[in-house]
Amino acid sequence: MDMKFDHYSVMKEQCVEALRVREDGVYVDMTVGGGGHALAIAERLTSGTIIGIDRDADAIRAAGERLAGVSDRVILVRENYKNIKTVIRSLGFEKVDGILCDMGVSSYQLDNSERGFSYHRDAPLDMRMDREAELTAYTVVNGYSEQKLSEIIFRYGEERNARRIAARIVSRRAVKPVETTMELAEIIKSAFPPAERFADKHPAKRTFQAIRIEVNGELGDLGKAFEDAIDLLSPGGRIAVMSFHSLEDRIVKDTFRRLSQGCTCDKSLPVCVCGNRKIIKLVNRKPILADEGEISRNRRSRPAKLRIGEKLQEAEK
Repeated sequence: MDMKFDHYSVMKEQCVEALRVREDGVYVDMTVGGGGHALAIAERLTSGTIIGIDRDADAIRAAGERLAGVSDRVILVRENYKNIKTVIRSLGFEKVDGILCDMGVSSYQLDNSERGFSYHRDAPLDMRMDREAELTAYTVVNGYSEQKLSEIIFRYGEERNARRIAARIVSRRAVKPVETTMELAEIIKSAFPPAERFADKHPAKRTFQAIRIEVNGELGDLGKAFEDAIDLLSPGGRIAVMSFHSLEDRIVKDTFRRLSQGCTCDKSLPVCVCGNRKIIKLVNRKPILADEGEISRNRRSRPAKLRIGEKLQEAEK
């Protein structure tokens, strides 16, 4: 299926403003997607550079097309954003002036029936952001034990019906493998009490999220990835992270809070023994949310939460 890589850049102006882009600065988009945020940054550069990272080959290709007019300011790298430090150092940069991370799944990935992310479109069970990766949604759904399925659906989907859903999947796959997204969505729906099958949210939403997170290892070492990103920032540089579900946001919030906290020793001690230092300051205590105008244009922006941290001139106690 040939379709345009389309990704609405959620809170684009807020993200770019958060980074305080300088025309000669070096900036990183950890999840470049279709290149919308990166283009907005590149347009503010003259002698500066924007480095776009994404593990999805379709995203890198689409970003290259969108950023063709500013290609002299752009470097695109196909890689997992969790390897940001290796990527930046391999390009010859020691420090950067700003980092953006948009954790959202692109509209292209959700809507392209070949990718298998959506419970609204029939497709083979895939859900890989990197289509060269081995683990697929098919393997998770048809190969994981009932207990393991239940655990990931509960943990990553925060789904209270996780046990019933896992049991229903295992029962159905004993007859024949579950092969498509619509098959899976119907199995999930059947595990819900009748009154909950037609609620505001599709009953498969949380389970599909959980399987996608498992397939792509989205939460593994996420805190370390943000720590590595912050380590790359020059003093005064900023990191802006936009998350779309509570599990991601909790990791961002906890990481930012810990790195902005400093010494946690009992005040009665004469000297610090914990060794913790303030690395960043929080630019916004509460997350920035999309306004109603943006939500009306793109309902997928509703759960977005933007948090911003600024690297201190030097670590403080």
